[in-house]
Amino acid sequence: VKDRPGHDRRYALDHAKIRTELGWTPTISFATGLRHVVEWYRRHEAWWQEILSGEYRAYYERQYGQRRA
Repeated sequence: VKDRPGHDRRYALDHAKIRTELGWTPTISFATGLRHVVEWYRRHEAWWQEILSGEYRAYYERQYGQRRA
C-alpha cells in the first residue's frame, strides 16, 4: 500500500507545554508506563481479542446502526 501524501512518519513526545502552562509533572517514567500498558493488555486478552475478531461490530450495529449523526 502506497503511503498517503503528508503521512507522518514519527511523532515526537514532548510534555513541555503541559508542564509550563498547567504545572503537570509525570508520576511515573515512560518505561514504567509502557510496562503497565503491556501488562494491562496481557491481563485483558479477552477484551482485545473481540476487537481483533470483529465481534464488537454486531453490537455496534444493533446499538447505533440506525442513528444518524
